[in-house]
Amino acid sequence: MDEMEIQVNNKNVVTQYLTFAIKEEDYGLEIAVVTEIIRVQTITQVPELPDYIKGIINLRGRIIPVMDVRVRFSIEPQEYDDRTCIIVVDVQGTNIGMIVDTVRGVVDIADEDVTDPSSHRSGYENRYISGIGKTPSGVKLLLNLDKVVSDY
Repeated sequence: MDEMEIQVNNKNVVTQYLTFAIKEEDYGLEIAVVTEIIRVQTITQVPELPDYIKGIINLRGRIIPVMDVRVRFSIEPQEYDDRTCIIVVDVQGTNIGMIVDTVRGVVDIADEDVTDPSSHRSGYENRYISGIGKTPSGVKLLLNLDKVVSDY
């Protein structure tokens, strides 16, 4: 069993998620894909990339593309401040940086507390959301990371 999952009552699996905010919404990523969290640093712009890819950073000798999650989600951009972070994730063996407004922390969410976003019949489909996690502190929109980073 993955160290990020724990058996609860021999039935329910609990997964840890790193939670972060974009505007007023809380999102979550499985902690297993998170490599590290760093402060925003100098980003080298690269021409002819989609507008949400801000460029690349040199992180201890590794070149990592960086995406602004606000822009990716069609939310108005804002100036980076001391709470802005880059979450470095591993997607199929490739490191990618995701700029977020602020990191909230790690939460445990049981599989039974995650619902399919399409089950809410809102008429709105969001390809970037894989589930909606219910926690004591509110709902977390759980990201489909493969779609976020590769679906242009």
